[in-house]
Amino acid sequence: MSKAFITGCAGSQLTPDERSFFAEERPWGLILFGRNCESPQQIRDLVADFRACVGAEDAPVLIDQEGGRVRRLRPPHWPDYPAGAVFGALFDADRPAGCRAAWLGGRLMGADLAELGITVDCLPIVDLPTPETSDAIGDRAYGRTVEAITEIGRGLSDGLAAAGVLPVLKHIPGHGRARVDSHLELPVVDASAEDLSTLDFAPFRRLRDLPMAMTAHVVYSALDAERCATRSPIIIDRIIRRDIGFDGLLMSDDVSMKALGGDMSGRIRDLFAAGCDMALHCNGDFAEMRAVAANSPELAGRAAERAEAALAARRAPEAPVDLVALRAEFDAMLARAGALLQGA
Repeated sequence: MSKAFITGCAGSQLTPDERSFFAEERPWGLILFGRNCESPQQIRDLVADFRACVGAEDAPVLIDQEGGRVRRLRPPHWPDYPAGAVFGALFDADRPAGCRAAWLGGRLMGADLAELGITVDCLPIVDLPTPETSDAIGDRAYGRTVEAITEIGRGLSDGLAAAGVLPVLKHIPGHGRARVDSHLELPVVDASAEDLSTLDFAPFRRLRDLPMAMTAHVVYSALDAERCATRSPIIIDRIIRRDIGFDGLLMSDDVSMKALGGDMSGRIRDLFAAGCDMALHCNGDFAEMRAVAANSPELAGRAAERAEAALAARRAPEAPVDLVALRAEFDAMLARAGALLQGA
């Protein structure tokens, strides 16, 4: 039986201590970052090593491969992909083209990941930005309207699914109004409950059928002035589960981010007490990993059911498909979007 946490690792190969840790603590999944990604075969070997350690051939392996600033796989080994705002520019000029480009982007990124054994991509990012939005979101946002963000998010998710890769909806219930970077400090959003529900929560509500979601380390003062969403039973139960209606696997954002404050053990206990199904720890710090494992429960009950349902949602890649032709179509659309952005 797995424990309810997802972990990183320090480098491009597992250390003996990491192998022993994974075998003993049995994390549900592994998340990869740039430090872990040197070459295709190296990643395939790392993924296989992790799965052997935890004794699960289908253990999820995650990555943040959004495009733009947030992409762990980069040239020369992997193609480049644009920031989310590029899809938004094309959508604004030609809605069907924007949706098609999003699907193509998801399908092609998914093919890159599936070839490496990576089964989960942490997108779509459907946060609705404002003029004051922190650069932590910035051009990662798919547009400025609920419709653009939702339709591009759906296209990317469907493209990933067609490649056999699961999406993760983030950052629920919305990071778009945050004026500071939650990697560095705790954002506090003072918008009214009505505005939040009507605007910020709307893209998540429309994509609530996705199998997994990642929380926002953001305080919404009108809803819970004391605790950020990750630590708030009010936000998780009343907003995420009931208002938005998301019933999939709910993981925290990275628990090593400074927005959370306090010691690592307390962070983990708080997020599970609030109703998160899964803790996510990313930085590969071994002492922190041990604290996360020590305070994470066995995956059981509704959390285990949601985790099983998420894995069951992954399907085999659609075949046959001409990836060369899809990439040529995608590149032509990107060129058009680039021209639109230059003319803006």
